[in-house]
Amino acid sequence: MTDNLDSTKPPAASERVSPWLVLLVAFACGLTAGNIYYAQPLAGLIGASLGVANGATGLIVTMTQIGTGAGMLLVVPLGDLIESRRLALTLLGIAALGLLGAALSQNVALFLVAACLIGLGSVAVHVLVPYAAHLAPERIRGRVVGNVTSGVLLGIMLARPASSFVTQISSSWHTIFYLSAALMAALMALLAIVLPPREPLSKLRYLELLASMWHLLLTQPVVRRRSFYTGCLGAAFSLFWTTTPLLLAGPAFRLSQGGIALFALVGVSGAIAATLSGSLADRGWTRPATAVALLAVIGALLLARWVPPGAPQSLTCLVIAGVVLDFGVSSNITLGQRAIFSLGPQFRSRVNGVYMATFFAGSALGSALGGWSYAQGGWPLTSLVGLAFPVAALVYFVTDRQHFAKRESPAA
Repeated sequence: MTDNLDSTKPPAASERVSPWLVLLVAFACGLTAGNIYYAQPLAGLIGASLGVANGATGLIVTMTQIGTGAGMLLVVPLGDLIESRRLALTLLGIAALGLLGAALSQNVALFLVAACLIGLGSVAVHVLVPYAAHLAPERIRGRVVGNVTSGVLLGIMLARPASSFVTQISSSWHTIFYLSAALMAALMALLAIVLPPREPLSKLRYLELLASMWHLLLTQPVVRRRSFYTGCLGAAFSLFWTTTPLLLAGPAFRLSQGGIALFALVGVSGAIAATLSGSLADRGWTRPATAVALLAVIGALLLARWVPPGAPQSLTCLVIAGVVLDFGVSSNITLGQRAIFSLGPQFRSRVNGVYMATFFAGSALGSALGGWSYAQGGWPLTSLVGLAFPVAALVYFVTDRQHFAKRESPAA
């Protein structure tokens, strides 16, 4: 590799960044991230429409996440080689094509190919997040990344109720994909006009770039640990939100798509954790905030498991669990990005690619296991499988003994 952790750093970012530009990037990230999750509450409807077996329903969500994971590993690192705006616009175009393909799907094979393209194109989000980090000065980088991540998480959390509401109003699951394809086209036009260019710093060739990601994972403990935490929490997050619509539509609750949408909407409040966590990381409180995030996800899944489905208080417990789980997951994502971005601007696209690839790999595993476990053992088995992931992350977290004796620096 020709770049390394001892490379000469580029000039520092200016001492301020336009709030309007940060807001626009956050909005673009939220709108794009939502693409990955529109199918999640509709998995049962899409599966029935396209003839997918009950135990394989999770595959409808998994294929999007596989496309996203592939994009993280193979495309997002190009942000260190290719001008950021051009790369983001190209990816948005791929997402728009995938969304249109999903809308036009009349068989499962076409839908799964389209879902993979949706996931691949939607990694534009993870070109834009490091882009925002480049814009921000060091002293407020955590806050800026937190604000943009809040936009991402709002998009993720609003996508589920939005797809349910649109489907209920239109009586067709195809409608949300047509609508989102049009929104992606409009977003491409807006960003092409407004975003300033950001030239990359790395001079590596593409294959060298990919090899350097493995090198960073092997040599940088912060990348390894943060990637493992986010992968485990991504699995728990996706398992919960893939299977709760099946639970709520089932005989225990019998909720309509509108009712399921309202349930999903309550998780939106968890997105505020991203901004709060970014500010805590800027003050050097990354480690205790991470402990709170991991414990929050464990507590949420314990609460969801505590009351049998159909009991009077069970819906209330599920609502609270959804809010707390989203709070923990969003906190962890922001804390991790703040930590890995401290390695240096020349590495941000690559470390973010590794980091978020593990999130979506975990998400793909969680949604697949969620569909299987729910078909095999219902909610009791599903909630137990989900609980195993944040517990594993917490066990790994407490082995990081080098941080017990001292408070972390803001960049840690």
